[in-house]
Amino acid sequence: MQSNLPPLRALHAFESFGRLGSVNAAARELGVTPGAVSQQIKLLEKQLEMPLIMKDGRRASLAPKARAYHAVLTAGFEKLKQAQHLLSQQVADLDIHVSGLPTLLLKWLNPRLHQFEARYGEASIRLEATHVEPDPEFLDHMFRLTYGTVSSTFPHARALFRDECFPVCSPDFLKERPDALDPQGLSNLPWIDIDWGPAYATVPRLGDWLVAQGLQEPAHKPTSVHSLSSSALEAVASGQGIALAQSSFASVDLELGRLVRMSQETVPMPEPYFICWGPQMMQNEKPRNFLNWVLSEAAE
Repeated sequence: MQSNLPPLRALHAFESFGRLGSVNAAARELGVTPGAVSQQIKLLEKQLEMPLIMKDGRRASLAPKARAYHAVLTAGFEKLKQAQHLLSQQVADLDIHVSGLPTLLLKWLNPRLHQFEARYGEASIRLEATHVEPDPEFLDHMFRLTYGTVSSTFPHARALFRDECFPVCSPDFLKERPDALDPQGLSNLPWIDIDWGPAYATVPRLGDWLVAQGLQEPAHKPTSVHSLSSSALEAVASGQGIALAQSSFASVDLELGRLVRMSQETVPMPEPYFICWGPQMMQNEKPRNFLNWVLSEAAE
């Protein structure tokens, strides 16, 4: 196999195909023809001297040996996007740039941001929701809100809070099933699962809460499984079933009456959420104010 890097265009075409699952979808994303995508992938296969795609009739998918290669490429392109976003933020001269886990930004930080401006005055803030952790050197230009031990990879980190979990449902769901508040019947109710992936296997799920209360695990498969807690909570709010919710993520919907807490019993998250930053972030007043404000909000 040659040691020279393949052309960026060929790598881009292959990464897009593997992520989207079809040549046509990759062509639409890249703004080229399907034939051009296929040609670039063939060029890449020729240079790498290995097949990257296997076909089953008219359907094409990644060859087994190409999946790990594609995963690394996807991570690389994501970092390129992060670098571009970072440059755009600097050019735009925004006051504060915050990267964070999507639901943590949507359900915890975003509802509070008006309080920051009320205390410290107007500020231009960029919020970037992503599960991909930025390179540590990027944190000289942004904050990162994240979860667990990954925070130790960044120059500076402070714990925000350690959340607790409990089951929730919608008011309409409870109206149709008034016996849903009986703990003995929870395992038989339709439920929504939240799965962050294998890297977060210790994060509790509904079955863990039930077992902790001495109850049976769910008797049926979940009606749906969501990688985003916010997506699962929306499914619950629409009446599709019950779910194990984190207090920080469900608090606003509970206050608005979109969700109902089904029990006062809780199970803790195994690790805290963190805010992380680099040393240069503290050279400017507005980022310093933001850090102090976030820490005070978490303390409440």
